[in-house]
This record gives sequence, C-alpha cells and structure tokens, in this order.
Amino acid sequence: MQGLMQSYPLTLTHVFRRAERLFPEKEIATVQGDGIVRVTYGEWAERTRRLAGVLDALEISADARVGTFAWNTARHLELYFAAPCSGRVLHTLNIRLFPDDVVYIADHAEDEIVFVDRSLLKAFWPLVDRFETVKHVVVMDDGGDNEVPDDPRVHDYEDLLAKADPVEFPVIEDENQAAAMCYTSGTTGHPKGVVYSHRSTVLHSMGSLVADAAGVSERDTIMPVVPMFHANAWGLCQAAVMAGSALAMPGSNMQPKAIASLMEAEKVTLAAGVPTIWMGVLPELEGRDLSSLREILCGGSAVPKSLSEAYREQVGLPILQAWGMTETSPVATTGRVKSTLADRSDEELADLRAAQGLAIPLVDLRIVEPGTDDELPWDGEARGELQARGPWIAAGYYNDERSSESFTADGWLRTGDVATISSNGYVRLVDRTKDLVKSGGEWISSVELENAIMAHPKVAEAAVIGIPDEKWSERPLACVVPEGDAEITLDELKAFLAERVPKWWIPNDLEIIDEVPKTSVGKFSKKTLREQFAHRQTAA
Repeated sequence: MQGLMQSYPLTLTHVFRRAERLFPEKEIATVQGDGIVRVTYGEWAERTRRLAGVLDALEISADARVGTFAWNTARHLELYFAAPCSGRVLHTLNIRLFPDDVVYIADHAEDEIVFVDRSLLKAFWPLVDRFETVKHVVVMDDGGDNEVPDDPRVHDYEDLLAKADPVEFPVIEDENQAAAMCYTSGTTGHPKGVVYSHRSTVLHSMGSLVADAAGVSERDTIMPVVPMFHANAWGLCQAAVMAGSALAMPGSNMQPKAIASLMEAEKVTLAAGVPTIWMGVLPELEGRDLSSLREILCGGSAVPKSLSEAYREQVGLPILQAWGMTETSPVATTGRVKSTLADRSDEELADLRAAQGLAIPLVDLRIVEPGTDDELPWDGEARGELQARGPWIAAGYYNDERSSESFTADGWLRTGDVATISSNGYVRLVDRTKDLVKSGGEWISSVELENAIMAHPKVAEAAVIGIPDEKWSERPLACVVPEGDAEITLDELKAFLAERVPKWWIPNDLEIIDEVPKTSVGKFSKKTLREQFAHRQTAA
C-alpha cells in the first residue's frame, strides 16, 4: 500500500519564495569599510531575481557553474540563490587556496563566470588568462581599493543589476538536480568536487532548524564567521533564509576585534566559526554586552575543552561543538548534552561538550576497523574510522576516479577521521587516519594530546606530529606556541601531562614555534609541520 501524499520537489526556489513572501522586512547587515550596509529580505529577493536576469543576459548556459571568489556578504547571498534557483550551479571558490589549485578547480568544474569581490582582485586577476572555461568576471565593489582591469571580460556587478529585469524562476521538477559545488581543501592531491543537490540542501537546512542541532529560527540573528566558501558556511546561510533569520555578515574584516564588535552591535544570537577564530575573539569579549547570544557554534577541527570552558566562564556559554566535512554538507553531529546526562559533574559535562556529540536526525554513523569495514562496538573504547551515510552525505566526487577510495561498497562515506562512539552515542574524534602517531606498535591520538597540552596556562596553541624514532618507530613532537611572553620547558610540559595522558604518550621533544600553520579553512596544517620537521629525529 502506498501513501497518499503529494509528490513535491524539495528545491531552493521554495526556500527563496518563502523568505521573499513571509519575511521581507528582515535584514541582512554586511560590514563594508568602516560601516554597515543593510538590505532587507525584500530588497535582497528583488536583487536576486535581477541577478538571475544578468546570467540570462550574459548568455550563461542553463546548467552552468557560476563561480564566486568572495567574502561573507549580502551580495554573495544573492549568488547563493540566483544561481541554483535559475537552474544553474553555485560554485564557491576557496579564496585561500594556492593559485594552481584555484585554476584547477575552476577548470575542473567548468566555471563559465566568476563573481569576485574587489578587495580580492589582486589574488584573482593574475589567474584569469590561465582559466580555460571562464568567459566573464564580475566585480563586486566591497570597498576594496584594487584597480579594476580595463578588459572586455570584466563587468561591474551593480551596473549589470541596474540594467537587468527581475525574472521568474523556472520550475525545478527534479529535486536531485545540482544546486551547488564545493571542493575539498586538497590536503592530498588535487581537491575533490562535492556536488550538492536541491534536495540535499533543503534537507540539510531543515536539519539545521532542528532544536537539537543548531536550532535556527526566525528569532535568530546569525553571524556566519565560517567562510561562505567553506562547505557553504556550514549551510547556515540557506538555513537562515529558510527560517527568516536576520544575518550579520563580517565581510572582509575578519579581525577578532571586528568580529566581537559585530556580535555586540547586531545583537547576534548564533555565531559560527572554527576554533582558531574563537581563540582570537575570546580576549576581545571582555566588557561587551553579549546578552543576546544563545549559541557559539564551532567546527572544522576538534575544539579544545579548555577553549570551550573559557567561553563558559567569560560569556556564560560553552562552545557547541559540531562535526562534519565538505562531503557531509557539512553538519553531521552536534555536542548537545542529553537531558538524561545533565546531572553529571561539571567536569563530566565539560568532557561531554568536548566530544563531537550525537548524530543529528537522518545521519547514520558507524566506526569500522580501518581497511576491513568490520563494524566496531559503541563502547567508548574501540577506535576505528568514522563512516557516515544520509540524505545530505555525498555518494561520490565530481568527475573523479578517486571516488572508490572514499566510499564503501555498501554506500558509506569513509571520512578519514578516527573516532570512538560511546554506549550513549557520543562521537569523539581521536585523530585523522593520517595524523595518528604509531609508537611501539600502539596508536597515539595527536588530537587528544594536543588538547591536553593546550590546557596548560602557558600554551596558546599546540600541534603534535610523529617523528622517526630508532627504538619506537615514531614518537610525538609537541609544536607549541607560548601564551604571550611565557616560557615553557619540556620538563614543565612533561610534569603537566603526567596526570593527563598515558605515560607513553608524553613527548620527548618540544619545539617552540611562532604559530601553528593553518590550512585554507583554518585547520591546523600537520602536513606543513611534517614537511618543516621532516629531518627531525627524537632526542637521545
């Protein structure tokens, strides 16, 4: 027997029309220069329809990839909907990648047009003649002072919009049609393309509205500090439009003081960014009125317990840790504390919040023995590769023969993360498969060791890599950034760690560094450190 429900395609045109009709008065605030530019959803919707008209006028193909090279702004949000709602595919280019990777990605995706913030022209324009498929470059004046090239391929965003008429979006009958593309950051080999469908994006947005996920609602003012080129700002922009939330966009000013000021001035309720962002912002929050804030969402890499607890002490809110990746759209878990566990001690609750948390509805997770796909028990002890499946989890990479390496025969995504899952369902990442340190045949979790080191009051940041050891094969090297002018010795660090990690995990080597190198999306770049200390041997 079949159900008697209507067959209604899940598409972003519905999300757009809902915001246009129900929330025309809600605002999107964007930092530009020394001020804030405001636009209502009603104005934004008309501009988005005009932008679709621009794509038609420039004869951009009906299913073209529309590239963006831009900061978090209202204009970028117009592109987020104009491209997919007109039947095309949004393609957010990572502004922090190496030039060769940007060229590879734009060509691999076959971008026909790229929209670029003026402040980023210096990085983008030298690449233009290397692109094989890009026919048009549209400059969005975000207050930057870079010279706009005098070239027939270059257009001004506002001039184009002024000449265009608003268009009616076509009916998108196939909810599995591509809506957006995002490429992985390419830590090994070329970046890989993930293609999100209308269906997956709508369902992921609904997942973000679930109370036990991010709980996005119409009452929120959301500040996505996480870049709009980083897994679509974790889906928060589409979720905000779906719910009718106000938005506070930081634009190009990503300095900690500017972020803290925006949080206070716009009465932000939900802010989202990677750990390195929140480390920098914390000292800027003292004395500010953040009474409107209800959630600080953090992901991209494991959140140190010390950082989460520092926020709890400073602003009364611990960090809400989430886990996901480009391939999971990206949110797959959130670190909510179950009501049945709420009576635990403060220390136990802090440990729970330091885990990646529970799978959100519609996401399935398992841990397996690496290389075998044999499922391991949820006992909080067994460590295996974390695998995921669900309606917003990728099933393969775009035009890439490497897909078979990352997906199992029964359809699960191999995440490359090593994790435990407790009996009550809490996922705890212990490392990336490539970042584990194997010492004497036993695995050392670089992530857990880093978190223990960063709990030291003299440590601002720490990263751990494996270096060769004649006796043990590998031993951990602690690369430490001191807090301010503090000085820390190896003996001091060893004594501190003695009561916090197994004895055989304690590093024999300490390297004081100015900063931990970061990837294009703000994660610790262990690859860079391994290259930097490639010839390092353990101390005798």
